[in-house]
Amino acid sequence: MSTDPRVALQALVSALEEHLTAVASRRGAQDPSVEAAFFAIADAFEEYEDALYEAYGEVTPLELYEDNEEELEDDAEDGEGSDAGGGLGEVGGDAARRPALGLVEVDEN
Repeated sequence: MSTDPRVALQALVSALEEHLTAVASRRGAQDPSVEAAFFAIADAFEEYEDALYEAYGEVTPLELYEDNEEELEDDAEDGEGSDAGGGLGEVGGDAARRPALGLVEVDEN
């Protein structure tokens, strides 16, 4: 049974709100509530994307991707930031193990 895209969208919005609450009340750099809220956004986004595609054959201009630690190290050595692709992932800390949200480049021609 597929999920209604509106229900999935509301779950995504709720996950974003819960993340903001967790970040605003963070109890240190490695607060597990922030980490859990971060992954809840990724899960809710995937659910929304799947529901949208199943219902309407459409996707968002965003995608989740995993950062590769080796690529991050290479970028640091080259003087490039790990966020060069337009991702919205956190810089530093456990960012290398977190999925990041990025914009998909669209060729309009």
